[in-house]
Amino acid sequence: MVEEKAKKCPVELAMGLINKKWVIQLLRDMFFGVSRFNEFKEDKPNLSNKVLSNCLKEMEYNGLIQRIVDDEDPLNIEYKLTEKGLALNKVIYELVMFSLTTDIDNEYYSEEDKTEIAKIFEKQLFG
Repeated sequence: MVEEKAKKCPVELAMGLINKKWVIQLLRDMFFGVSRFNEFKEDKPNLSNKVLSNCLKEMEYNGLIQRIVDDEDPLNIEYKLTEKGLALNKVIYELVMFSLTTDIDNEYYSEEDKTEIAKIFEKQLFG
């Protein structure tokens, strides 16, 4: 029976939740307080409304986010990370640290920038 369970690789199961093109960026944005549809698009010119809508629906279906509709104004919709979504803070932080620590030649960031970026993400993701 253990062999049957081993066929379902935990890495594959986790990647199934976050491997779509905008999911990690949307999760990151939510950790930084973005919660409304149009806010997600502000720095993503290639993200269409249709793709964003489908991505948010799938993230909700997978239990990563919760869609909250204002009773007084049904057009006022916010998206909030669930406990499951919040648990991805360590994954996002490790992706940040991977990028910063493997940029050995300072191709993208100066050493000062790396330190500052790490602090920003650490503060935002871990409080």
